Amino acid sequence: MMTKKFNCILLIDDDEATNYIHRKVIEEVDCAEKVVIAQSGQEALDFLNGKENDPNSPIDLIFLDINMPAMNGWEFLEHYKNLDSSKKAKGVLIMLSTSLNPDDHGNASKIDVVDGFQTKPLTEEKMIRIHKNHFS
Repeated sequence: MMTKKFNCILLIDDDEATNYIHRKVIEEVDCAEKVVIAQSGQEALDFLNGKENDPNSPIDLIFLDINMPAMNGWEFLEHYKNLDSSKKAKGVLIMLSTSLNPDDHGNASKIDVVDGFQTKPLTEEKMIRIHKNHFS
């Protein structure tokens, strides 16, 4: 069990099975008080702008998928950058993708709000490393 936990992790991914697996990994590692799932970039923006986004339980970590219909991860980031700072994650935003395209990794590294790039699936080892690197 982690001694210091993330308050809230926001998973942004259109794939239900992926979200299920990633939530299970987070629960296994026991590193978050709460996990919120948004199945689209717009749903995530609505959550971040809405009253459910509790300032007393800030989002410490966002995992963002790149390839989603309607609003992909890059488009989400354009909107996210313009959010009021009180609505943004208090900690880390990590791109999480199956993409092997080196351009995606390069593009992610150029965006100041992006703190990292991981390939799917999220594993216990990756989650422990992210926690250690960004939250210990």
